[in-house]
Amino acid sequence: MSAAAPPAELSTAAKIFAFATMCVGFFIAVLDIQIVSASLRDIGGGLSSGTDETAWVQTSYLIAEIVVIPLSGWMSRVISTRWLFCLSAAGFTASSLLCGCAWDIESMIAFRALQGFLGGSMIPMVFTTSFHYFTGPQRIISAAVIGSIASLGPTLGPTIGGWITDNYSWRWLFYINLVPGLFVAVVVPMLVRVDKPNLLLIKNADYLGMALMALFLGCLEYTLEEGPRWDWFGDDTIRTAAWVSGISGVGFIWRSLTSEQPVVDLRALKSPNFALGCLFSFVTGIGIFSTIYLTPVFLGQVRGYSALQIGLAIFSTGVFQVSAIPFYTFLARRIDLRWLLMFGLALFALSMWCFTPITHDWSAREFLLPQALRGFAQQFAVAPTVTLTLGGLSPDRLRLASGLFNLMRNLGGAIGIAVCGTILNDRTNLHFLRLAEHLNTANPALTGLLQQAGIADAAKHGGNLVLGQAEALKQLMALTLREAQTQSFADAFLVIMACFALTTLLVPLLRQVAPPRAPTADAH
Repeated sequence: MSAAAPPAELSTAAKIFAFATMCVGFFIAVLDIQIVSASLRDIGGGLSSGTDETAWVQTSYLIAEIVVIPLSGWMSRVISTRWLFCLSAAGFTASSLLCGCAWDIESMIAFRALQGFLGGSMIPMVFTTSFHYFTGPQRIISAAVIGSIASLGPTLGPTIGGWITDNYSWRWLFYINLVPGLFVAVVVPMLVRVDKPNLLLIKNADYLGMALMALFLGCLEYTLEEGPRWDWFGDDTIRTAAWVSGISGVGFIWRSLTSEQPVVDLRALKSPNFALGCLFSFVTGIGIFSTIYLTPVFLGQVRGYSALQIGLAIFSTGVFQVSAIPFYTFLARRIDLRWLLMFGLALFALSMWCFTPITHDWSAREFLLPQALRGFAQQFAVAPTVTLTLGGLSPDRLRLASGLFNLMRNLGGAIGIAVCGTILNDRTNLHFLRLAEHLNTANPALTGLLQQAGIADAAKHGGNLVLGQAEALKQLMALTLREAQTQSFADAFLVIMACFALTTLLVPLLRQVAPPRAPTADAH
């Protein structure tokens, strides 16, 4: 391979175009995390699969992506950012085509895993390239763009996916990646030249560390995704996966701290800013992905919304996040980023508090205010975290650390969804039992309601009072379950609010960072 041109040789316009092209790849990669979430029922119907099998359409993508993200730093050092991004975009595009052509649920799960693994490398490389290309005010703008895409992609996923499924076919959820994917695969090698390949790294690579990391993250993601559905450690498979994850995780940490060339730079956690930034990335992952999970589930289960209706109901989050970008870029040039981060985290906590009065008849209208606050908060919570966390690292450590930083966001999302799923399950049962305690013969309002409903239902069964009373009791049980479910959603939002409130208090521990020196042409 020929030596790559240093970034200084590109004009500002060329840098912006190259960065924008990489952002296209970044967007489709993060969009596909949630693009199927509102359409799983349609995919399952089209492939004749049950609910549990269909859930793996999303789980397989997440497991593969969470494994490859921390590997991307090492891989970019081996073959260069230029060619890794190109291969990642091309592989993502090809696997998207295969997903659209899937003939059964097994092939779909395999192709989705391939899509997540091949496309996941595009995510952290956008972060590192922006720090190579831009300095000063330009870096603030690029961080704002990256931050908005990182949270906007998953947010818009259900909206775009629901619209495509309702108007075309679920297969077009994957076909829409073909044109932008090919564009990125062709343009990036022509413009993005920020480093040189170093094939010698293959010889001394820490392959044991890679294997331990893959086992650790893969089994952890499986445990988190499947745990709420299978009673956690009451299931043998979940218990085994958790043990494998725990043992390999300890081995991975030990290997990363003792190896001369670790696959992930855990030593970067010695930097207080980086350690805190990873924590903030983890918590924002909890907030972004958990709320994207909770809102469609509520609208689908409690309100009975279709995929398109769900997408439109949560679309306001994306609109308000985009509207926050000019405010953030204006303020970031004049105000300490730590204050902006504190504002974003506190506003996110407030938005979760606004979700807690939720009732069974909430629709898009009631969701508007809390989602507007959340969308605005996401911009102020994510963008300054990127700058404060990665901005203080030297160029030679940036790529390995960027993978860890992005991993924490996805890991936070996985843990957040798992915890919320458990809350919905356990707290629904608890609230149902508490409500049922008051539904007895000593409650005159209940007995009167059952008598009226029993008589009305008996008329439908030819005057049979026994069948009428049975039908009325079924309706009462469904009504009680609906209210119990609604209260459990409020509990989940309250837990997320507590996470952000506590994290907000840690922001003053961050230090303002000075812009790092520009990387050399042969920085690896």
